[in-house]
Amino acid sequence: MTDESAAVADAVESTALVRTIASIRERWRAIAESAHGAFVRGQSTELSRREADRVRDEFAACIAGRGGDVSSRGRAAALGQLYLGLGDPGRTAFLRILAEYQPDGRAVAELAKMPSEERAGAREHRLRDLRAALEPPAQRVFRQFNSLPAGIKFLVDLRADLLRFRETDHALARLERDLHELLASWFDIGFLTLQRITWDAPASLLERLAGYEAVHEVRNWRDLKNRLDTDRRCYAFFHPLMPDEPLIFIEIALVSNVSESIAPLLDTAAPLENPREATTAIFYSISNCQRGLAGISFGNALIKRVVRDLAREFPQLRTFSTLSPIPGFLPWLSARERPDAPLAVALARRGWYRDASIVAAVREPLLRLCAHYLVEERRQDGTVRDPVAHFHLSNGARIERINWLGDCSAKGLRDSAGMMVNYLYRPEQIDDNHEAYTTSGKIAHSPAVATLLR
Repeated sequence: MTDESAAVADAVESTALVRTIASIRERWRAIAESAHGAFVRGQSTELSRREADRVRDEFAACIAGRGGDVSSRGRAAALGQLYLGLGDPGRTAFLRILAEYQPDGRAVAELAKMPSEERAGAREHRLRDLRAALEPPAQRVFRQFNSLPAGIKFLVDLRADLLRFRETDHALARLERDLHELLASWFDIGFLTLQRITWDAPASLLERLAGYEAVHEVRNWRDLKNRLDTDRRCYAFFHPLMPDEPLIFIEIALVSNVSESIAPLLDTAAPLENPREATTAIFYSISNCQRGLAGISFGNALIKRVVRDLAREFPQLRTFSTLSPIPGFLPWLSARERPDAPLAVALARRGWYRDASIVAAVREPLLRLCAHYLVEERRQDGTVRDPVAHFHLSNGARIERINWLGDCSAKGLRDSAGMMVNYLYRPEQIDDNHEAYTTSGKIAHSPAVATLLR
């Protein structure tokens, strides 16, 4: 990583995060103080016993809705401010207190006793009360956080914490599920806007874009500018309450043929192509940006929207394909091959991909093994093992071609022995391919891939 690219990544992961937290805390301080709810505390990142007692009382008041909307906002702001100032041990303790509040089992059981003779009006009231009794109390607190400025971003980041903490705590796993349910409804695709990102976008957004890139590292500002040039496209989904934070973005190259290597697409010295003469759109990177929205799918809708928009802007486009990594292939292969096996020994040699004799020996078996891995290796639920393959197959693509040494970067060699794969999106086949994969596990693939499987 160059000094410049490291600075870009650091700006997103640390400086921008600190800036965001500082901005939220400042905006919430006035709300908390107006309701006389601010916490006065020192520099400790852990939760003191006195603070824990106060947090428990404030949660109870939030859940009961004491004092009306203004008081509720003040309490939520004070609690949020406190949370942002804590380290992981303090945040875990804070969330465990919230997880203590559960639906009243006796009340639920009583309301669930529905007399068969009950009048229709009384039955409707009972059902309404039963729904209210079943609602996790934490969701009422989450809604109060959401009413604050930047509250939805706070909740997204809070769920990112819960995803880390839940592995060792069943109560927090339940709390995470409660928050996931709310966020899934608030981030419904119908609420999102699709925007094209260009080099003229605000510098803060470009910083975030570079830092969120999860497939091919942005090396420097020149690299980023190249990805946003006239023969490139970048689209992102945004939520109206998080206008400066992309949720997911996709990078596209407009070219003449289906690309088999990533290097030419990222070459900043390569001549510009005329997008009006391009016949192929290559989706070469797609990145989810918010850890707290994991498990809430945007990719399917994003790809369909982008294909539609590109086809409208460039009617001459005939092919929509990805150039994708295969991140799980070499770890899978390493787990099944003995370290002293000939294939493992060959791949362990430094610079093996530049040695013609080694390449001649390993190319055919690696291509066949990769085809087997992508199509035949399944998880217990019947989905394919490779996460990128699962993503594209779920979205209706077919496996078109495995590309030998398509990515000779250190990451590409480490993940997939340098191989990449083209997933082809044919608009008229997307729905059928999606249905076949999700209902029966059937994978659409080309004759070339079928030949490798034989």
